[in-house]
Amino acid sequence: MKQLVLDLRLATPPGFAGFVAGDNAELLFMLGEWAAGSDDVRFVYLWGESGVGKSYLLAAVADRIPGALFIDAKRQTLPFPLPADAALIVDNADALDPEQQIRLFDHYNTLKEGTGRLLASGPLPPMLLALRDDLTTRLGWGLVYQLKALSEPDRIAALKQHAHQLGFELGDDVADYLLRHAARDLGSLAALLDRVNERALSLRRPVTTALIREVLSEAGGV
Repeated sequence: MKQLVLDLRLATPPGFAGFVAGDNAELLFMLGEWAAGSDDVRFVYLWGESGVGKSYLLAAVADRIPGALFIDAKRQTLPFPLPADAALIVDNADALDPEQQIRLFDHYNTLKEGTGRLLASGPLPPMLLALRDDLTTRLGWGLVYQLKALSEPDRIAALKQHAHQLGFELGDDVADYLLRHAARDLGSLAALLDRVNERALSLRRPVTTALIREVLSEAGGV
């Protein structure tokens, strides 16, 4: 008999502690400096392929800063006007339309002349973005980092860490099965683990390869 699962778990806020650094240790350090308000790290742009964790890290930074302005350019528009001391975070900067590109250009100048700071992300280095030349130039003036994909051992470590946060231990065989049969980006893998954990709780079963296979089959996977 299936047990009804009441979602009494507290939402876990994103944070650097939940991110396996891999080859991104310097980037994580600089993001910490940006969040702390370092005068030497006021403008940062990070880029990388889909699924490497850009949005997660930007949300983690925003969570550390009371009053930070966190904008996802795919779904939101930039605020106007902008205080010169603002902490502005813009995810998916490549999605800015022409009017919003002009606004971000103006915001950059406002922040630079004041004491504010900007953290932005996109899929490509600034100069390769299909944006206004004056804006890509500004985005490239600060620190630019590539967020690199994790190696397979680091992916497994990240999956085990996420499973531990959910309240169970993920075996090596189960983690290996996930990497071989499910989408390999960490966002999708973490979401899959969430679904598997809910299924395990409802059925009072441990998280095993067989259970993951069932969840994947229902979703049209293996």
